[in-house]
Amino acid sequence: MGYEPLVKKNPLRVLNLAGNDKKMGLIMARAGLGKTALLVQIALDSILRGKRVVHISIGENLEKTKLWYDDMLEIILQECSVAKPHELIDMVQQHRMIMSFKESAFNRARLEERLNDLILQDIFKPDCVVIDGFDFTNMDHEDLEDINNLMESLRLQTWFSATSHREDERVSPSGVPAPCHELDDLFETVVLLKSEQEHVQLEIIRHNSDACSGDVHHLILDPATMMVKKDD
Repeated sequence: MGYEPLVKKNPLRVLNLAGNDKKMGLIMARAGLGKTALLVQIALDSILRGKRVVHISIGENLEKTKLWYDDMLEIILQECSVAKPHELIDMVQQHRMIMSFKESAFNRARLEERLNDLILQDIFKPDCVVIDGFDFTNMDHEDLEDINNLMESLRLQTWFSATSHREDERVSPSGVPAPCHELDDLFETVVLLKSEQEHVQLEIIRHNSDACSGDVHHLILDPATMMVKKDD
């Protein structure tokens, strides 16, 4: 694809995004800390590696989600030397499909139906799905395991975002906050976004299905661009 330098320098390499194609990952944070920004960067990394991505936006419209990609891509083009930027923009558009769902309309059956429509009709064959805005509040272990089985059967790497709340102090033994504290074993990777004084810190608390010691990679979201970078 010719974008290996961009892929190689991406700080998100520590998440081994090119590893297990069938894994599920989770981005958790309180509202407004950058979950969507991080999901979009995970999706763009997958696209730059030649993969195809379905971005499922729950409770948000297509145009607002598309703007996230346009803004992130513009920053990448400003910060990195790309010989033919228009080809990169076209490639991202061709390798990405955005779906939107109303919150009340999203469920496992509807997800399977929409993905099968794309795949079986040879419209778009994704390698990765990012699901933004999913409400884990009423999700039990069996429900999420069912979705996990679906995504494994379709050989899709899947990333979710989830919102934690200050007033709910429940947490799993590995440090995953509610409402995902009883679901953490289903995620191979869990990243918490934590607000610090001048930036948002990425704390990897579960990786390759093992508990981690936390902020060992020193990654943050740049407050000006919301791009992931190493905290020097």
